[in-house]
Amino acid sequence: MTHRERFIKTLKCEPIGGQVPTFELVYFLTMEKFGKVHPSHRYYEQWDQMSSTERSLHMNEMAHIYIDTARAYGHSAIFIHPNPGGMENAQWLLELIREKSGDEFFIMKHGDPTWSIPDGENMMDFSVRMLEDPEGLNDETKVRLEESLEYARKLHERGHLLDGYALCADYCFNVNPFFSQEYFDMLIAPFLKEVISEYRKMGYYTIKHTDGNIMPILKQMADCKPDAIHSLDPQGGVSIPEVRKIIGNDIALIGNVNCGLLQTGTEEECRQDVLRALKEGMACGRGYVFSTSNCVYTGLALERYEMMIDLWKQYGNYEDYEKNFTCAVGRSLEHPT
Repeated sequence: MTHRERFIKTLKCEPIGGQVPTFELVYFLTMEKFGKVHPSHRYYEQWDQMSSTERSLHMNEMAHIYIDTARAYGHSAIFIHPNPGGMENAQWLLELIREKSGDEFFIMKHGDPTWSIPDGENMMDFSVRMLEDPEGLNDETKVRLEESLEYARKLHERGHLLDGYALCADYCFNVNPFFSQEYFDMLIAPFLKEVISEYRKMGYYTIKHTDGNIMPILKQMADCKPDAIHSLDPQGGVSIPEVRKIIGNDIALIGNVNCGLLQTGTEEECRQDVLRALKEGMACGRGYVFSTSNCVYTGLALERYEMMIDLWKQYGNYEDYEKNFTCAVGRSLEHPT
């Protein structure tokens, strides 16, 4: 199977055997790894002034960065940042990635019309509106929902460029969700459910991303029927076994390696956390994609991420699960051999 095929079967929670898929929502360390700035950090104020040759050079370099990152680390999927914005530029970038890699990778982009946690400047005003004008907030979401679906329809008409959408509205702090269960049902769930359903009708898969403590609203998120949930943040107290108890085995799970610990912990603490995430994610034998609990962000040591990938290569194979992780055969999580 190609990386893309393995990723899709995992999203369907079908057994795949062999190596667990891996990917990162964003891998920002491209300067350190390849000597090139990550596409999401580029600035295009002068895009309209560029010649067609310069634009083409920019686009081709971005496509290569995404593909080179995926190939360097065995990623099964690529999440694109369409820079600069606009449908035509997104299509151009997707066409270049497909031209250079074929169907090697699952390709996705952001497409979440639901409300996210407001920033500090707007949090008070937004909170007041939640109490006083929920209908107005929902009217705004309906507009964004239709815009997202219209964009998806137009992109769908242009051929097989995209496999799915990452729904990247964050709902939760580490201690609790910003949206209570009541307000999640009122302001988020109906639109999340609809966008997932409509994307699915177009043939797209959906991965719902949010950091933090999702546990109080996990069942409500799962009831919206995404294909997968990302990022299962252990810094927010999210445990894969507990998530599985609540939602069952038919929604894929992505993540759970503590990215904060990767940055600040000892090497042994990081090693143990990577092995824990692999063990717990692989336990049901299907439906798990290995990744950090957020992304590979600027400031994270390159050698820590590469240590994480080395452990995945060594221990992330379903055929070796019993040998690596089951105490009953003389192995333990603490001292796999």
